[in-house]
Amino acid sequence: MTDIPQERYEISSDPARLDPARIHHWLSTDAYWALGRTREKQDRAITGSLNFGAYDTTSGEQVGYARVVTDHVTFAWLCDVYVDRSARGHGLGTRLAATVREHLAPTGIRRLTLATDDAHGVYAKVGFQTLKDPEKWMYLRLDRPGAVRQPPS
Repeated sequence: MTDIPQERYEISSDPARLDPARIHHWLSTDAYWALGRTREKQDRAITGSLNFGAYDTTSGEQVGYARVVTDHVTFAWLCDVYVDRSARGHGLGTRLAATVREHLAPTGIRRLTLATDDAHGVYAKVGFQTLKDPEKWMYLRLDRPGAVRQPPS
């Protein structure tokens, strides 16, 4: 990894700066967790989330993205972290995660969660750890046949 001076990239949570078409393209075509996600679904996700864009300070072009699902008080989930292939290898993913951490710290949120198949090292650099008690966590896949059942009468 080659560190590029921080001045090369700017990270902002201003939603007006986001490039939703670019974000959708990245995620729906090149992110294993979001392949095939529709533009409508991605736009709804952006609207309902706290978003961070990374921008090249020379061109102004968006080169990275991170999304946080949060109530801004008790819960936050970092997801959809993506760095354009042209900007990878310079620590920008780590900077995005660190910026999210710093942005949320004053809110009093005690835990910021995420899931990753292959970027544990990126997130460990900013303090993320594997779950010490994964048996406490549960999830429900609503996109599976039979996942939603009517309660017994």
